[in-house]
Amino acid sequence: MTPSNVQPSADEVRHITVGGAYRVYTRRVGHGPITLLLLHGGPGCTHEYFESFEAFLSPDEYTFYYYDQLGSFYSDQPDDTSLWTVERFREEVEQVRSALGLESFYLFGNSWGGMLGIEYALKYQSHLKGLIVSNMTASIASYTEYINELRGRMAPAQVAVMKAHEAAGTLDDPEYQELLTQLYNQHICRVVPWPEPVQRMFGHLAQPVYNTMQGPNEFLVTGNFKDWNRWEDLRRIHVPTLLSVGRHDTMRPADIEEMGHRVPNSRVSICEDGSHLSMWDDQDTYFTALKTFLADVEAGQFTPSSE
Repeated sequence: MTPSNVQPSADEVRHITVGGAYRVYTRRVGHGPITLLLLHGGPGCTHEYFESFEAFLSPDEYTFYYYDQLGSFYSDQPDDTSLWTVERFREEVEQVRSALGLESFYLFGNSWGGMLGIEYALKYQSHLKGLIVSNMTASIASYTEYINELRGRMAPAQVAVMKAHEAAGTLDDPEYQELLTQLYNQHICRVVPWPEPVQRMFGHLAQPVYNTMQGPNEFLVTGNFKDWNRWEDLRRIHVPTLLSVGRHDTMRPADIEEMGHRVPNSRVSICEDGSHLSMWDDQDTYFTALKTFLADVEAGQFTPSSE
């Protein structure tokens, strides 16, 4: 893994103009024939928590691109909340793809990035060789239902305290934040303390983007994508697709299995020890499934889970 204090060489980093006015950060890692574009979560996170990929994807076999979406730490951060929409981010991905000259590549998205990957594939899958949807269900309603179920497993008194703070708007209260941290350590990343790249990424979270689209936190969804739902559209994705989830994820594993039934050419991987960031807390399972998927598609030997 590249140490965080080592600056990438200039020819690896490229800032791409999107929307005719703004620049977004990309960085190429590796020089292998299998190419991936990575979509980070959030919305408003950064590429930094993907640094785990560098330890598992050989630079001789893979080329992957870090890409910080508009509004994120390494990209331009315009003060315009009208930019923070699903549709505009989908078109931004297409502009980045075109500028990088990517064709027949793999689009990888984690969490919100997985949602964005679904959106991109539904409109632009002719450019894709494969799609990886990591730790994301097919609707925000499914997500919110399950995270409330997870929170409901806490002691009733703790749930009552969280709901009282939410009703009062006192989300910064240390009492609330402590309970939120307990949930995050169970369902976001189970490596405690969190790995340094994960901590660094959360330290760089772009709150205006996150708050506009998601809401105050992972367990309180009030943002503008709260009504997003693609369950009925999944059958239109025909490229080979890997659907990955952690057993302890904030996404319901049964939802991802149902997605596997609906996406015609898909395979499901469940990381039994993993949570929302399975690339950190169940690395062997996570990256074995990813590399096997990529190798099978490359060899023309990909078979869906249902076969």
